[in-house]
Amino acid sequence: MTELASLYQTDYSQWTQRNAELLRAGRFEELDIEHLLEELSDMSKSDRRELHSRFLILIAHLLKWQFQYQTLSERWREFKGDSWRSTIIEQRQQISVLLRKSPDLKSVLEETSIDAYADAVELAHKETRLARTTFPNACPYSIKQLLDDGFYPDR
Repeated sequence: MTELASLYQTDYSQWTQRNAELLRAGRFEELDIEHLLEELSDMSKSDRRELHSRFLILIAHLLKWQFQYQTLSERWREFKGDSWRSTIIEQRQQISVLLRKSPDLKSVLEETSIDAYADAVELAHKETRLARTTFPNACPYSIKQLLDDGFYPDR
């Protein structure tokens, strides 16, 4: 194991600084290529995990909006769903920022939303105590709807 590869295990911050210095100096043969590739791959995974998480929360709140809002607003006259609306707005904004910073994620929007849907149903089920069968088997919202600031599903 090279000194630089060993540094990766013991002092990550120093490892990143050292690799940056080597890159700037054009000393490519001294780079810790194996760990650099691992880190670059993980950066992409991190963005995908964040996108999944944002979709999970967004979809869960859209499901609650669609399938529970009417019941709550009938029970409590003052219920307007403001906290749900705030969460929906925030998740859409954060997805927009993520897509602006990592435009390559646009290619996995559909796949990620489909993957997040089962988790979103589970979250909506736990938060609302509505039966899982209340919610559709597949995500009822298109990517365009999910990202549309003006879209709120019919109640």
